[in-house]
Amino acid sequence: MQKLSLPAAYSAAQRALAVAVKIEQAAHIAGVAEKMEALAIRAKDALLSGDAAELKVRATRKVGILIKDERDAGKLPKGARAKGTRRGLLKTHVRERSLADRGVDKNLAHRARGLEAMPEGSFEREVAKIRRLAAAAAEGDREVVLAAKAERHAKARARRAERETAVAGKIAALPNKKYGVIYADPEWKFETYSAKGKLETSAENSYTTSDLDAIKARDVPSISAGDCVLFLWATVPMLPQAIEVMAAWGFTYKSHVIWEKDKGGTGYWFINWHELLLVGTRGSIPAPAQGDQWDSVIDAPRGLHSEKPEQFYELIESYFPNIPKIELNARGEREGWDSWGFEAPESEAAE
Repeated sequence: MQKLSLPAAYSAAQRALAVAVKIEQAAHIAGVAEKMEALAIRAKDALLSGDAAELKVRATRKVGILIKDERDAGKLPKGARAKGTRRGLLKTHVRERSLADRGVDKNLAHRARGLEAMPEGSFEREVAKIRRLAAAAAEGDREVVLAAKAERHAKARARRAERETAVAGKIAALPNKKYGVIYADPEWKFETYSAKGKLETSAENSYTTSDLDAIKARDVPSISAGDCVLFLWATVPMLPQAIEVMAAWGFTYKSHVIWEKDKGGTGYWFINWHELLLVGTRGSIPAPAQGDQWDSVIDAPRGLHSEKPEQFYELIESYFPNIPKIELNARGEREGWDSWGFEAPESEAAE
């Protein structure tokens, strides 16, 4: 699409949207408008970039309207699936596949539903704001662009805080105590090549260790809420085993953060200066809002054997201030947390 053809292409897309009666038609126009907006911004054409941005949002809203119309007419399954039933799962798969085949991925469907549900006045204000932002991008007005970005981040933080509070309330309402945050530092038993490998720094010289099967069999699922996040420590050589434990406890690996130490330790291939804190989830636990994430490498000095730095507690508490938390293999007590383990205070240990 050349620069000179943009106005003509815009006019054609605008006419096509006016007569679009199928979901896939509106979705295609939204995609064309998005590309047109990018080209107009690159060409520094403020008017056309605003026009294209408006066309994109109107086409997206029409996708939402057409989806609603088809559901109301019974052409698409309506409402949430019946949880726990094979029929409900099949209905969901049919709905997602039919929309995807028609050019509507999950992100577009989410935006379309939100725009469709807006009152007319609110939607027109949103259109005006989007036009201003697209024009500012074409004109290189960083102040307007950065202000809009800050506004989006603020809204995202507010929505994320609401979700975190809602999850906390749901967990607190359960009849038996459950946790939405589990922080675990298993007593890994590392098999050395020979007896010479059992150095003075070996974990078995500092505390009792357990084999992999015993750790995997620990009944962590019984204390995990349906929406839950697991922070699981893994030493470098035990990374595969930690992934196994995470899966055995019912969590799916998502990411990790690195603890960079001030002193090197042991290792066969390298002298290890770091440990890994793996993150896994189950259910629908909210990730941190964009802009609120911590760095993936945290520098902190080593303490006593197996002792983990204060910063990692602070990280978890900043992400999940309200959700009930428990530390497994705890070395002490911490306000606002329950704890379990050989070194945890008896009064605080989880039953």
